[in-house]
Amino acid sequence: MSLSHLNTPLDVTVGQSTAAGIKSRNEDAIGIRIPSQSLLANKGVVSVIADGVSASEAGKEASETAVSSFLSDYYSTHDAWSVQTSGSKVLTALNRWLYSQGQGFGSEEKGYITTFSALILKSASAYILHVGDSRIYRLRDGELQQITIDHATPVGNGKRYLSRALGIDPKLDVDFARNAIQAGDVFLLTTDGIHDFLSDQTLQSLLNDADITSEKHSHFDGVCESIIEQALAANSDDNLSVQLLRVNSTGTAERDDIRQQVNSLPFPPPLSVGQQLDDWVVLKELHATARSEVYLVEHAETQQKAVLKTLSPNFSDDHGAIERFLLEEWIGSRITSAHVVKVIRPKNRRFLYYLTEYVEGPTLKQLIQERTRLPVTDARSIVTQVASGLRAFHRRDSLHQDIKPDNIIYTDTGIKIIDFGSTQVAGIQEQANKVDDEQFLGTLDYSAPEYHLGAPASAQSDQFSLAVLAYELMTGQLPYGEGYQRCGNVKEFENLTYKPSFDHNPLVPPWMDAAIQKALSINPEQRYEAFSEFTQDLNKPNPQLKAISKGPLFERDPLLAWRLLSGVLLASNLVLLWLLLAN
Repeated sequence: MSLSHLNTPLDVTVGQSTAAGIKSRNEDAIGIRIPSQSLLANKGVVSVIADGVSASEAGKEASETAVSSFLSDYYSTHDAWSVQTSGSKVLTALNRWLYSQGQGFGSEEKGYITTFSALILKSASAYILHVGDSRIYRLRDGELQQITIDHATPVGNGKRYLSRALGIDPKLDVDFARNAIQAGDVFLLTTDGIHDFLSDQTLQSLLNDADITSEKHSHFDGVCESIIEQALAANSDDNLSVQLLRVNSTGTAERDDIRQQVNSLPFPPPLSVGQQLDDWVVLKELHATARSEVYLVEHAETQQKAVLKTLSPNFSDDHGAIERFLLEEWIGSRITSAHVVKVIRPKNRRFLYYLTEYVEGPTLKQLIQERTRLPVTDARSIVTQVASGLRAFHRRDSLHQDIKPDNIIYTDTGIKIIDFGSTQVAGIQEQANKVDDEQFLGTLDYSAPEYHLGAPASAQSDQFSLAVLAYELMTGQLPYGEGYQRCGNVKEFENLTYKPSFDHNPLVPPWMDAAIQKALSINPEQRYEAFSEFTQDLNKPNPQLKAISKGPLFERDPLLAWRLLSGVLLASNLVLLWLLLAN
């Protein structure tokens, strides 16, 4: 990697190199990111090294995912989060995703498993996040010191067993440390293909001989390559990776080295049309509740429109509510889909808020209110697009948890899912002092029974909400009626009666209703395993799916049938009576 100098208070030079060695493929992964402008001050310089476990089936995929995802997701976290908060949340979500992907293998040792070590240089400190047996060293005043601990246990014959790694367990125990840095400090990151074959003394000599601490020395890639060559000469039989970072000058030391705690961003003042907040001018208020306020805003210079969301001042002393609000922006920034609104990162942010793209168009709730119900083909297209957006959440091990007509905008080019206020990321534990209305995150009429019962949620829970949406779009009604939201136990849910959608809208074919009914199963295990199966059955009849027949009416609704028959008989008698009187 080419050298990088930064014209900022924190100035570093970096280099890195990786090689497969004598192996046929390289399961190591490395990455360094040096951001510009405000991100450098708020997030720092990040160097990541990972060694995919060769005994696992997907070690290479695990290490590459760990490096690329961390470098992306860490810089997407809110400015108000500390390095420890940002790093731990990103790694927790990443670990759960790797673990879940590995469950398809025969044993936990064969999944997506990798070591992980990250060095974050920010202001006047070095932050370490570490799990596994890759290493981070610091060279200061000519002395090399290992500043991470190997999470490995010797098992004989020179082999070691990893006691901790990413993807090996749903719960992650990460070492976190913070050390003060000074000009001239050099940090060395290595995988075991290096440090298992070159002693600390040898590595120290190689760095000192290269005069690595001198600012005259800038070709760090070459030094990294030289270290790899030395390890190969020492009979290294593993993949080899090296990273070097030299601190040319430090940034200004921050109080507690956390420049922006959760409470450091003040709540915005009361906003009104025409008022400017940072670079954004308020055009109108879009929505306001006791929890949050949403505004349409426009950039003062570029005239770019955006949606600005801020937490209600009612929660100014509620750290749990603030933390949940900060999490919303990060969740949204991780989701990439044409059917999910994009998060916009402001350059100058002095208050607690976040921005998303502005999408012009009505919500599905407004469409239903205007039209009562939509054509079946239009409703089916919308549901298919929403499913695509939800899959983007699920790929990041997240559940939206509040799919309803209010949270979906309809445009000429397709739909957009909005609002991340109820979204949960697997493995991330929220603070205990949640606000009262977070005890139930979603909306009762659209939330799956498991939410009402306090049972674990899954992708099938979002599927249930999508099926409710499909039913309502086609009929203007809810599938289980008004009694659904009053259910409080399993028996009450099981006693609910599903009314076929074609009873409200005869244009809905029975085979399509069968797909909706399956996705609306009270038991999540009876729903579809994947969204793709649901949308496929909405678009094409599935002969293996038993559909409710449209007739005869006496079988489907005897009371209605008798009422209709009585009406016909009454009309017939009236006609006969008229004929008799006429004669």
